[in-house]
Amino acid sequence: MPEPTVLVLDTSPSPRLGRLTGQARIRHTDGAGLPALLPAADVLLVWDSASDAVRDAWPGDGPRPAWVHTASVGVDRLICPELAACDTVLTNARGIFERPVAEYVTGLLLAFAKDLPGTLDLQRRRQWRHRETARLAGSRAVVVGAGPVGREITRLLMGLGLKVALVGRTARRTVHGIGDLDRLASLADWVICAAPLTDATRGMFDARFFGLMQPSARFVNVGRGPLVVEEDLAGALHRRWIAGAALDAFEREPLGPESPLWDVPDLIVSPHMGGDTVGRQDRLSEQFVTMFELWAAGRPLPNVVDKRRGYAPVREPDE
Repeated sequence: MPEPTVLVLDTSPSPRLGRLTGQARIRHTDGAGLPALLPAADVLLVWDSASDAVRDAWPGDGPRPAWVHTASVGVDRLICPELAACDTVLTNARGIFERPVAEYVTGLLLAFAKDLPGTLDLQRRRQWRHRETARLAGSRAVVVGAGPVGREITRLLMGLGLKVALVGRTARRTVHGIGDLDRLASLADWVICAAPLTDATRGMFDARFFGLMQPSARFVNVGRGPLVVEEDLAGALHRRWIAGAALDAFEREPLGPESPLWDVPDLIVSPHMGGDTVGRQDRLSEQFVTMFELWAAGRPLPNVVDKRRGYAPVREPDE
């Protein structure tokens, strides 16, 4: 049996796939070269997970890979009607980013509660100004998105003593349905978005939503940028409808120097780095190699994405 061809939509640094020597033929391409090479590939590894090239190049009814794996959790940059309709298996990098993102969210909440931005600003100005700060324990948080990232955020915040409500697409054991979100958000000190980007979630955090929140509450997005109507969030902060916000994902990335978001009061801007920790590329490479060996052996793959929903469903513990 000939070696299967693994096509890598590359970015630097490239994945470490040496363990596949003798098991697969590895080819690398950028977005410009993808359309010509994609039909001959058995497997596509989307290492450049910030690229839209797959959605633009997918071959429709022609030859196509049997399996596509992305080195990310979100799959909104990949899915197009042709990919959703075909029998190609799509998997994501669930298991790599959950804890780092949860730690990042915890750091943001601690920074807000303990006024670390204010302390650093006063230090730069050489001013000694004693203040009282807030406690995280006992405060109320709503985590929107009941996937692995949202669940890990919930676990970590509960460990710090927060009262956390987890909201998903539908109500089920330990998870509130989306119909409860408005009520929960109106009572919360923190609203944290870790939802996937779908047609149903795009733009869900808008002026109406921010108007529901308490003036003392803060909003954090570690999901996808288009979930938030950025102009509405900026307006809510300028008008002091809410006390603060943090964005780690944006409608357009990278955020240009001309963006007004840089100057919005009480907004923390970070460059989509919440899940990116030292050694991430090695862990992503190891995950793909392990999954390839399962695929080559004809065994079921983990992290299979429901292409109609746009994410990899999570099984409840009792299922």
